[in-house]
Amino acid sequence: MWAYVPRVPLLALAVAVVVPVAVAQHSGQLEPLLFEVSLLGFVVGRWAESTRAAVALGLVSALAPVLTVLMQDPGEVEVGIWVVGIAFPWLLGRKEAREEGLAGELDATRSELAEQALLDERRRIARDVHDFVGHGLAAVMLQVTSARHVLRRDPDAVEEALRSAEEIGRRSMRELRRTVGLLRSDDDLAVAPPLASADEIPALVEQARFAGLDVELRARGDLSSIAPGVGLALYRISQEALANAARHAPRARTVLAIDVSDGRASLVADTTGPTLTTRPDQPERPRYGLVGMRERATALGGEFTAGPTADGWRVSCRLPSEAPDAMPAGDARNR
Repeated sequence: MWAYVPRVPLLALAVAVVVPVAVAQHSGQLEPLLFEVSLLGFVVGRWAESTRAAVALGLVSALAPVLTVLMQDPGEVEVGIWVVGIAFPWLLGRKEAREEGLAGELDATRSELAEQALLDERRRIARDVHDFVGHGLAAVMLQVTSARHVLRRDPDAVEEALRSAEEIGRRSMRELRRTVGLLRSDDDLAVAPPLASADEIPALVEQARFAGLDVELRARGDLSSIAPGVGLALYRISQEALANAARHAPRARTVLAIDVSDGRASLVADTTGPTLTTRPDQPERPRYGLVGMRERATALGGEFTAGPTADGWRVSCRLPSEAPDAMPAGDARNR
């Protein structure tokens, strides 16, 4: 009956079972009724709301044989056997309750991990969209704007700017297709498209210089010795630093210094010169680029700083160069 009416308190259930059973033993002929108390021990052990309540109600159940002996004359109940027969089901009930509690905690942990994995995936996709689409569109818009300004005065410069915009657009499309292919690939045996690496940073600098940015690369050490995941992070951080320099300080000079030594890879991008000021009526833009750079560095156990200097802006990061198993969050699938 209690199974179908679970709102009845277990204390009331214990009283409703123990008292009638103990009274019924007065004649000494109904000892098998103590099986109901044994079942009660399992019920209170399994469904009591707290350990304290389970212990208290378990003691009430275990004392039923003692109460029965006191009521019989002479006592004919084997008290020890029945106490064990009540205590053992109680222990089984507590074990099952504990397992259910652990299963609930495990489900909750799995849900939290799934939510965290989803959040990490969203952050990774946001970084990739910002790096691929954002940088490409910004560079294309810069070239198109330059072409528009000299449209009627210098046809050759217009053609050169449009050719640069076309090349940037094609390169961005290639990177976008590579990323989409990685996101849609379900075959672990498939050959993944090659990732950007530290070896491609000189070409990245040349592209920025061709687009009109005054930039110099100072590299020391073997860039090819950098692990793939670290190389990808350095490439993306360099790309973001140069894009920010072109966007916010197009007439300034930027020096990109990379040093690979002692198992560490350091990158410093110093921009020196005038920067564009934001008008008071313009809303402040979210700094997704800085957030993405910091996330890439910290995911590899590195250090990242960015901020203004006395005459410009500096981006700095230090990463472990010999960490082949360390990959930025979400990039591990690319290995």
